[in-house]
Amino acid sequence: MEHAIYRVVGCEITGPYTLRITFDDGMVREINFKPVLEGPVYGALQDEELFKQVSIDAEIHTLVWPNGADFNPETLHEWPTYADEMKRMAERWATTMAKVG
Repeated sequence: MEHAIYRVVGCEITGPYTLRITFDDGMVREINFKPVLEGPVYGALQDEELFKQVSIDAEIHTLVWPNGADFNPETLHEWPTYADEMKRMAERWATTMAKVG
């Protein structure tokens, strides 16, 4: 089974925690990441100044941040398919951390 390989070729900050992402196949997707920013890696991106440091990795062609956070380009390209599960995972992290803290 062959899977499409997507590459991020453009990224623009359009609002708080929101990016307009352009892919090499011409798809443009605007994503508000706020609902998924929980857990040990993505949680740090709640710091809006860190979130704004997003860049496109020239080798793997996806969004990356200085703290090591990144997203699979296929996940970004097909965000509507993954958004609900990503949000559920973030909610589980938040609940787990609230119990620990």
